[in-house]
Amino acid sequence: MEDKLTGVSFTESENQKMIAQMVRDFGAREIKPKMMDWDESQEFPIQLFHKMGQLGLMGVLVPEEYGGAGFGYPEYVTAIAEISKIDGSIGLSMAAHNSLCTNHILSFGNEEQKRKYLPKLATGEWIGAWGLTEPNTGSDAGNMRTIAVKDGDYYVINGAKNFITHGKSGNVAVVIVRTGAVGDSHGMTTFVVEKGTPGFTSGKKENKLGMRASETAELIFTDCRVHKSQMLGKEGDGFIQAMKILDGGRISIAALSLGIATGAYEAALKYSQERHQFNQPISKFQGIAFKLADMATKVEAASLLTYRAADLKQKGQNVNRESAMAKLYASEVAVEIANEGVQIFGGYGYTKDFPAEKYYRDAKLCTIGEGTSEIQKLVISRAILK
Repeated sequence: MEDKLTGVSFTESENQKMIAQMVRDFGAREIKPKMMDWDESQEFPIQLFHKMGQLGLMGVLVPEEYGGAGFGYPEYVTAIAEISKIDGSIGLSMAAHNSLCTNHILSFGNEEQKRKYLPKLATGEWIGAWGLTEPNTGSDAGNMRTIAVKDGDYYVINGAKNFITHGKSGNVAVVIVRTGAVGDSHGMTTFVVEKGTPGFTSGKKENKLGMRASETAELIFTDCRVHKSQMLGKEGDGFIQAMKILDGGRISIAALSLGIATGAYEAALKYSQERHQFNQPISKFQGIAFKLADMATKVEAASLLTYRAADLKQKGQNVNRESAMAKLYASEVAVEIANEGVQIFGGYGYTKDFPAEKYYRDAKLCTIGEGTSEIQKLVISRAILK
């Protein structure tokens, strides 16, 4: 069935069903038994991502000619949501690798760059990082201070990026740096920098509230010489490219949020039917039943917004407004549902023996990463007031 207003199909495709089942089986086998150990120790399970690459999950959107799975955005959303139902950390790392690093090269790289990097990234042989945020410029990316100065056929980069997913373990990073005046949207340029390039190192790894198995660290550049052949697109295109990449990236964070929200809801629903008080399941009490009704409705609404944005992106349409709406709503709902999930579990929800507390900790990042909720409202309001 297709909605005539939006054109979005409400029937899950065979590919989506196949991917969902594959991810569920993989997650039960490879993620669930170890995820709390990874969370406790903040271990980034790099071997897991190599295995995910073998399943096509590290290059979902990459065409088969470059070693990818060759799927579209609806399948991509399904894959991230299913992974994130199990562990948001793994969903986050998968999203950052696919939507940001890999997709930036796919979208703006030349043929030589695509053939050099995409097969390694899409198969999970290499892990990718993407660097826009700096210590003093989060939402205000236009004022970045990491600078690249031209020197013959090379650019010399100095500065630092922080809150970078896979900042330590990434084999390659796509970084946006300043090549022009501060505040000039055409004063930034994108480079692909490989691990081991002299002057390119990783710094502090963040000790985080949630998403603890997804590595977050600094990238540091000290007189790092990068050849002009490593530039993605033209000089001055970096900021414009980044904004386009973030439009797609927001869909992946909406999918991440949807997965966490769904996982938190399903865990609370199951527990409410098993937990007895006053000689009946607590789901029989209206106070709990109404919570579950609200949670279920909000999960459905988040799903519709997310798949609608994915459908429009797949059709090549501008998704600036729709991806921001999906990301804003799904992320805020994930936090709300995870919070209610802890409440339904009661005292057990506050312990690490039950899943509710991890969904609660992981969900909050979704309202911050790849543009805060406040920035999403800015994007949406500008779009509707044009």
